[in-house]
Amino acid sequence: GSAMHDLNPISRRLAILAAFAAVAFLGGAARYPGTYSAADAAKLDKLSAYLNAIHTLKSNFVQLSPEGDMVQGEFSLSRPGKLRFSYNPPSPVLIVATDGSIYVKNSRLNTVDRTSLSDTPLDILLNKDIDLRHNPAVTGIEEQPGSLIVHARANTTRSQSNITLVFSSPSIELRQWMVKDNQGGVTTVALSGVQTGIVLPDTLFAVPAKDPKGK
Repeated sequence: GSAMHDLNPISRRLAILAAFAAVAFLGGAARYPGTYSAADAAKLDKLSAYLNAIHTLKSNFVQLSPEGDMVQGEFSLSRPGKLRFSYNPPSPVLIVATDGSIYVKNSRLNTVDRTSLSDTPLDILLNKDIDLRHNPAVTGIEEQPGSLIVHARANTTRSQSNITLVFSSPSIELRQWMVKDNQGGVTTVALSGVQTGIVLPDTLFAVPAKDPKGK
């Protein structure tokens, strides 16, 4: 089927990516916001304009855990402030961000956990007015063949997590990100079949509820 057909380029991409994720997290000179070279500032502004133009986005995703486990699902984004990761079975997980919180539902355990969005580096994609050049969370940008790579960190001191956002270039599209947790493990999310400007119902981003007892 098409799923297997699609997997090979993604697997290859993940392998390439794992190699440069190691480099990406080590490199990248940290700068104070607003002290970029003119060329880097222009690249950050170009990426900000791309992100600000997105009101809705939907794609498939493949997520690779630090242990190498792979799960797939559907990613939806509605700016500002809302996103959803719907994981394919057998994964029991659904993640929804709305109103400044992230909710993680585990249907196997029938739990819903809430955390603040500002504790995660993904809020960088959800801001109403994205300005990567002046965002204090952004620590650098680099260009690789066919890609622009933005390094950032979570805003809060409680979390040391770092995020690396990868965009295709010269035609800009969000392709993937890597999040490094406090233990140094890297989780990679690669997007495919990205669609923007589609209608996404508000119900997608409703706060997940626990399942009724006895179901």
